[in-house]
Amino acid sequence: MIPIPKTDYPRVIIIGGGFAGVKLVKKLKDLPVQIVLFDRNNYHTFQPLLYQVATAGLEPDSIADPLRKQLEPVRNFFFRMAEVYSIDGDNNRIITEIGELDYSYLVIATGSRTNYFGNESIMQHAFPLKQIPQALDLRSHILQNFEAATITEDLMEKKSRMNIVIVGGGPTGVEVAGALGELKKSILPKDYPELDFEKMSIILLEGSPRLLGGMSDVSSQRALKYLKKFHVEVYVNTLVEDYDGHSARLSNGERINTHTLIWAAGVKGNYPEGIIPESLERDRILVDEYSRVKGYDNVFAIGDIALMKNADHRNGHPMLAPVAIQQGNHLAKNFRRLIKGQELKPFTYLDKGSMATVGRNKAVVDLPGNASLGGFPAWMIWMFIHLISIIGFRNKLVVFLNWVWNYFTYDKGTRLIIRKFIPKRLKKKELEATA
Repeated sequence: MIPIPKTDYPRVIIIGGGFAGVKLVKKLKDLPVQIVLFDRNNYHTFQPLLYQVATAGLEPDSIADPLRKQLEPVRNFFFRMAEVYSIDGDNNRIITEIGELDYSYLVIATGSRTNYFGNESIMQHAFPLKQIPQALDLRSHILQNFEAATITEDLMEKKSRMNIVIVGGGPTGVEVAGALGELKKSILPKDYPELDFEKMSIILLEGSPRLLGGMSDVSSQRALKYLKKFHVEVYVNTLVEDYDGHSARLSNGERINTHTLIWAAGVKGNYPEGIIPESLERDRILVDEYSRVKGYDNVFAIGDIALMKNADHRNGHPMLAPVAIQQGNHLAKNFRRLIKGQELKPFTYLDKGSMATVGRNKAVVDLPGNASLGGFPAWMIWMFIHLISIIGFRNKLVVFLNWVWNYFTYDKGTRLIIRKFIPKRLKKKELEATA
């Protein structure tokens, strides 16, 4: 068993230190319970700004904060850095890489992972953007390609090194494309004066008829207009069928030569093993209006992993940070009622709007009541909301200063190859060569 002090209080185990898990821990701090949080990392990641780490706008420590530091005021709290392998619901126990532990209540807040829709070649060669190591790999890879482009005399190879394809026209894909467009326009030509950036293509692919499918038509059209100002080529109704690390084959029959394909086309639930099949649907965990997992009395799920269907959300709530935060806050209130023997209250999502940025002075915001904003006002709202949402005063200050510096100098000072990225296929060759 994992060495956690014995207690007379109910033990609440929370799996996942994302938005939902962290909010729940903080809100449980005054309850007579023992809280044990498990996460495979010892830090919380502010995922909405991962793309800025990948595109040299921010360093990773400005969007990450140690979980122990964040949650140290919580009494009866224990953190263990470990991956949870499975759940034994019959015995109220979890099995992890460091041992087993019993629970009175279990909360699954494990978030989501990249969905490649079964395409093995894309999974092997594309760059996902869900974790800080992935963002750093992508940043190094892009910069390494430009370094390689300066020394190759093969014009096709040079263009392939410079070309970047982004798959997925949701907020992440649009924001990555906009950030890369800014790099191409204002920064990379100064770093690499020997390269002709007129030959560099930034291509955004979306499988549906328009960008930002979860937002209004007005915001979609505005985002498209902003991207075109950065010379981003946008393809809609277009899928990637195959990618080998050098060439992408599209559903329209075209081929694009590129060494960099960024996958932002979808996510799916990231749940541990052991959950009964009746509790799963579309790679998410079915929960009732109280966030209780179907088929269990003392197991709950919140955040991206939870599929809570109702009249307003027949396919579940969107997999967004505001949903996760509100569900964490609501479940904490229900735990308070549970301990007092009171009736639980159902969860109601308060949609405060959605937004995406496309670069300097360019963003789109959908507000409640079908109101939409674009341009500089929307950009200021986007920055303010993200800034106040970042965990930790130091991180807020660092991000704010970085943004101010970038705005006035047209410079992103984190264009560093800290650790050289080696593709999987080359790593395999290296291992074979040394065997």
